[in-house]
Amino acid sequence: MTLRVRWLGKVPYREALAVQEALFTNGVEDHLLLLEHPHVFTHGPRADLSVNVLVEPSSVGAELVSVKRGGDVTYHGPGQLVGYPIVNVSNAMGAADHVCAIQRVIVASLTELGLGDVGCLDDYPGVWVGVSGPNPRKICAIGVRLAHGRTMHGFALNVAPDLRYMRDYIVPCGIPDKPVTSLAEEGIDASLEDVAKVVAGHAAAMWGGGGIERQDVAWKHRPDDLSAFSRGEGPGAVVRRLAQVGVADGLAISSRKPEWLRPKVVHGPEVIALKKKVRGLGLVTVCEEAGCPNLSDCWADGTATFMVLGERCTRACGFCLVDTRKPLAPAVDEPARVAEAVAGMDLAHAVLTMVARDDLPDGGMAHVARCVVAIRERRPGTRIETLISDGKGDADSLAVLFAVRPDVLNHNIETVARLQRAVRPSAGYARSLSVLARAKAAGLTTKSGLIVGMGETADEVEGCLADLAGVGVDIVTIGQYLRPTTHHLPVARWVEPGEFDEWKRVGEQLGIGHVEASPLTRSSYHARQAADAVDVVAVGDALSFV
Repeated sequence: MTLRVRWLGKVPYREALAVQEALFTNGVEDHLLLLEHPHVFTHGPRADLSVNVLVEPSSVGAELVSVKRGGDVTYHGPGQLVGYPIVNVSNAMGAADHVCAIQRVIVASLTELGLGDVGCLDDYPGVWVGVSGPNPRKICAIGVRLAHGRTMHGFALNVAPDLRYMRDYIVPCGIPDKPVTSLAEEGIDASLEDVAKVVAGHAAAMWGGGGIERQDVAWKHRPDDLSAFSRGEGPGAVVRRLAQVGVADGLAISSRKPEWLRPKVVHGPEVIALKKKVRGLGLVTVCEEAGCPNLSDCWADGTATFMVLGERCTRACGFCLVDTRKPLAPAVDEPARVAEAVAGMDLAHAVLTMVARDDLPDGGMAHVARCVVAIRERRPGTRIETLISDGKGDADSLAVLFAVRPDVLNHNIETVARLQRAVRPSAGYARSLSVLARAKAAGLTTKSGLIVGMGETADEVEGCLADLAGVGVDIVTIGQYLRPTTHHLPVARWVEPGEFDEWKRVGEQLGIGHVEASPLTRSSYHARQAADAVDVVAVGDALSFV
């Protein structure tokens, strides 16, 4: 089986843990996640924290996180290559055997990188330098969990970290009498990228039979990576960001669209009447604002998408035309007005989407939750789908929305790993997977979407579908990107209809319950039918919410 290797960049520990747990629980394929963490100390259930944690973690800018794995307290941080093999192993293999497999991968990798005298010590896990001499030094910590023939957690290989975190702030792995080291301290000048490449190759030989499917988020990017995309930067910024991930200029904005992207839109009297009703309530539907070509079909089918929390977004993604001026405070009466519109339009399926509200402490999740409750109280039979921002990955904020149990929880990953930082630099591939993973763990039906034609390859789309399937996503939409203005990402190509058909086949073969894929597909297109396809039943009864 092919090993799917992902370099995810710098990812907060809890977000990576959510992705791990989802791949461990829902996935069937073999994955290796490679990444860095911000400063964090983790420990297994039997760790002696009173002895082995020497400082208050927050005083050195670190978190302390309890995890279900073997081992005592350990450190993860910048300059350290962390690897999580989530792989299937034979029933005969125990945790100790899996640890040995990881040790072999790391020893082979370090040897290839030019480090000598590396190996293992009989009484201690991990990988060590100077094993034949009097002063062995630990260079790689290992801790794993194995259950039902599947693994998670893994290794932390010191490339060039700040070693004070392991020498002065903790007793790493509860071993007080043996020092730690790094490749840099041992005189090996290798970048994290170089080390990841070598480790990925040996991991593929160990767990993928030599087969590897690898995707990376961008390695080289601006220091202000999570800044807005195009505020004041102009089209030149678009070109620079795309060049960093290997995409040349695309089609001119004046390029003629192929016939399959030129729908005939007809608004009958019923649609016109519904438009008046929505405007009378002072609401915004994405269907209208985005000029969606599917509006008539969806509204006639009893589906509409409302944008809540205002029309101004705190981010500026490279594909989106939403207003990025400073947002206004959320309207207190908006939940009631949305509920009134849903009832007045007699909707069977209502979608609530939102602008990103990074200015709000909870990212706006409580407001969306109030809208869900208001609709349930006003029209219990309506199925409710929420299409949300990532809430900056904050688990507590997301939990507020999860608690009212929208019938479908939608969060768009938007594009493949390589293009994330060019397309939406205020978000992240791993973060989006973590939002979907947490929603799945909460027992919700999950949905995500991709826009294509921005420079991705067919193999990258298939790899992204594998990642979405791996974290348990139930519904995926795929549609063609259309460039709003010259300040936005260019269209790299018009994707042929047959390719969408193939992605639908591949996604559903990977285990996604329903893939809606066509040139004109948008996040809410055929939302009701997609939910029907995965047997989503509306909750119906209103839930209390404060």
